[in-house]
Amino acid sequence: MDFRSSPDGMDAPFYGVRCARMEFGFEFQTEGASTMDITTIGFDLAKTVFQVHGADGEGRPVLRRKLRRGKVLAFFAGLPSCLIGMEACASAHYWARELQALGHEVRLIPPQYVRPFVKTNKNDAADAEAICEAVTRPTMRFAPAKSAEQQSVLMLHRARELLVRQRTMVINALRSHCAELGLIVAQGASKVEELIAIIKDSGDTRLPPLAREALGMLAEQFRSVQIRIKELEAMLLAWHRSNEASCRLATIPGVGVITATALVATIGDGAQFRSGRQLSAWLGLVPRQHSSGGKDRLGRISKRGDGYIRRLLVHGARTVLRWRRAKPGTRPCWTDRLLARRPTNVVLVAMANKTARVAWALLRYERIYEPMPA
Repeated sequence: MDFRSSPDGMDAPFYGVRCARMEFGFEFQTEGASTMDITTIGFDLAKTVFQVHGADGEGRPVLRRKLRRGKVLAFFAGLPSCLIGMEACASAHYWARELQALGHEVRLIPPQYVRPFVKTNKNDAADAEAICEAVTRPTMRFAPAKSAEQQSVLMLHRARELLVRQRTMVINALRSHCAELGLIVAQGASKVEELIAIIKDSGDTRLPPLAREALGMLAEQFRSVQIRIKELEAMLLAWHRSNEASCRLATIPGVGVITATALVATIGDGAQFRSGRQLSAWLGLVPRQHSSGGKDRLGRISKRGDGYIRRLLVHGARTVLRWRRAKPGTRPCWTDRLLARRPTNVVLVAMANKTARVAWALLRYERIYEPMPA
């Protein structure tokens, strides 16, 4: 067996590999093999230059190639139908839809599950080879490809979240600057209008002219962001009313338009989860486990998965708990018994966990929420 230097600088057995400079990069192809022999492809995504690693039915490397963005679809269109693995990262859902339209089977792998299969130092070729190997594992977990509609709804959520953060920054700036001049109002976003009224009142002598000019710009920024947030929320409400699954989720206590649309846009019908418990574990709402030798050690929640939805579920649980405390005449519930022996935050996570399980059941079995007896 002949040993030659591999691209990463390590000696590796040479099986008769042909190397040629192509129009769009380097191609390494096993001698005597054809692209028709490819059954599995590891596809490492990038912005401009992509890496492809193809293997035959027995897992032997057949092709290693770099592709520029404009050549990707033409390359895959010329291949027989095969299994393509990609990391679930930026632009992965777009490429999954495009390659599925060409007749290929596409599976998205969370990046943390690909990392153990990288044999050498990290580079695009090693990553593509690791993806190619990981996608064939029978116990590997995959992420479903989102539709363009799902991604569009999530873009509304991301845009709203960004604007909400900007609104909070402007509110904090207005409060802190006005506090320097002795102007204090009560807490809450709605109370900021009192500060804005003082800023707009040119007859109020508590503000120097220069400060009024600067704070006036921040006030305009606040109102502009408020208008855009309401516009995005109106779009989400319209989509929510047109989507049956989202309307079903909104029947759950603590789940409103924002949470319902985010859940449907993220997990669809929930078919990728075998149970509601698996969904709550994916959302990081279950304890972190570190058990060994028959001893179970459970810690705090794992906080894995989608932190945005986890936060929405916890906030929804907080609203339900606040409502129950404000109405002491409501019938007893399991949360009351749990509050008697556990801290409030632990109860909130338990409520969010249960909400996630109920949401999965409603999506999976197309049912409407029916409250259980206490």
